[in-house]
Formats: sequence, structure tokens, C-alpha cells
Amino acid sequence: MQKTFYPKQEDITRSWHVVDAAGQNLGRLATRIAGVLMGKTKPEFTPGVDVGDFVIVVNAEKITVTGKRLDQKIYYRHSGYPGGLKSITLRNQLEKFPDRVIRSAVWGMIPRSRHGRKLMKKLKIYVGPEHPHKAQNPSALSIE
Repeated sequence: MQKTFYPKQEDITRSWHVVDAAGQNLGRLATRIAGVLMGKTKPEFTPGVDVGDFVIVVNAEKITVTGKRLDQKIYYRHSGYPGGLKSITLRNQLEKFPDRVIRSAVWGMIPRSRHGRKLMKKLKIYVGPEHPHKAQNPSALSIE
């Protein structure tokens, strides 16, 4: 009879990965990032247990989308007050806050719970090619 494996915090090893988003498709990039954050690329993956790695995304402003999504995709937010619904197109969001585009796409692919919010804290997104995480020695993560 086989026993169920449940990873303990001291057994989990976390590594850092850096992803260059320049020229990458938004959906494919977000799917790969979400899998690494959740730990689905590791053999000790267990749902509900944080076994994933840290992910650094650079060049967030250079992602690509297909079709007419730049003008047709709309992001909504609400202030909480009556009449407080604000909307912005993907094109404008990429110009003003390109990190929010990737963050929103990845958030759509992970669980909506305490566990998911904890996973999102391991995602670091930067607009330019530089990041302040050189001390962690991140390895390059290919998106294919």
C-alpha cells in the first residue's frame, strides 16, 4: 500500500526564476508563470501546499497579444462608491501600468483563496530590463 506524500516546510526548496517578457504572448506567459508559482513543475507538487518558486518578470511593457485585443479587452475596477466603475483598454493599461496586465493574467490562473494570495506575493514584475534580485541568483526560465 502506498502512503500519501505531504511535503513539510523544511523539505521544500525554493528557487528564483527570471522571465524576459519581451515578445512573449500574454496568455502563454501567464500560464507558465502560474504553473511555476504553484509548483506544478516539481515532482513534490501537492494541491493546497505552497511548494512553488519565486518568479521575476522583466520587460513587462514588451508583451504581445494577438488579434484585436489591444483595443477590445477592457479592464474594470470599482472605487466602491456609486458611479465609481472605471474602465481602461489593454492598450492604455500597457502604456500606464504594464505590470498590472501580467499580474491580472496570472491572478486569473491561480486559486482565489489565502493560498492564491500567498502565491501572488512570490511574483515580482518590473517594467524595464533591470531587477533588484541579483543576490538570489535567479535562473532563466524559458517560455515555450
